[in-house]
Amino acid sequence: MHDTIQKIAHQRQSLPKIIRRALFILIGATLVAVGLEIFLVPNNIIDGGIVGISIITAHLTQWALGLFLFLFNLPFLIIGYKQIGKTFAISTLFGVTVMSIGTTLLHPVPALTDNPLLAAVFGGIILGIGVGLVIRNGGSLDGTEIVAILLNKRTPFSVGEIVMFFNLFILSSAGFVFDWDRAMFSLIAYYIAFKMIDLTIEGFQESKSVWIISDHHKEVGDTILARLGRGVTYLTGEGGYTGDDKKVIFCVITRLEEAKLKSIVEEVDPSAFLAIGNIHDVRGGRFKKKDIH
Repeated sequence: MHDTIQKIAHQRQSLPKIIRRALFILIGATLVAVGLEIFLVPNNIIDGGIVGISIITAHLTQWALGLFLFLFNLPFLIIGYKQIGKTFAISTLFGVTVMSIGTTLLHPVPALTDNPLLAAVFGGIILGIGVGLVIRNGGSLDGTEIVAILLNKRTPFSVGEIVMFFNLFILSSAGFVFDWDRAMFSLIAYYIAFKMIDLTIEGFQESKSVWIISDHHKEVGDTILARLGRGVTYLTGEGGYTGDDKKVIFCVITRLEEAKLKSIVEEVDPSAFLAIGNIHDVRGGRFKKKDIH
């Protein structure tokens, strides 16, 4: 009985998360459809991956873009289900279905601009935000990454290199199907979308991990807490060259707090070792900033 109650409670807790994930995937896939049909496709500008192949095929056959977006992604959904998991496959199927239906419904709507540069810029922005929202919530709108993951296990190339090779080939094809001006505009749209995907996934408040090794670790940690309002964790380390015991300060800050933290460390201990790195996600713990009085 107790196990049953726990299971029901767990389901109730997870339901809002499922609804939230579905909502953001819906919004993301709809934005991708808008970016494609209102900006890119009417101006003969393509994106990379399966979307780019679908745009070229739809142009050559004069069939609906949504049909190819769904059909070309279908094999990769099956592969994703086997290789990555059920949740990913369901999320991806939902996103691809929304994107395919969205492009079909929006196809009769006239483009907002016939200027290819404006179409590439704004189409890339909207497309990138949409794809980023879908990826951030556990789905995908393009099977290229799944292929790259599988090929990565059998070839010496990284996932990023395989995706880049595919996309360069696909984007170059726009020069033969449309013209080379459109191929160059497609590269602009792809680059902007790529950057917007990263920005959407990481968020505008990009977090950074900070590692500080100092002989005055207590003073440095107390000053960070007092002036930045960020909690710190003290770790014990050992110098590889000297063999001396060292205290390592670890904390997480936002990008906007980086300059202030550097000045704090420089002020308290100019000889301290400081390393700062980007992190994509922060969960749990006490990352919330403490009020500074």
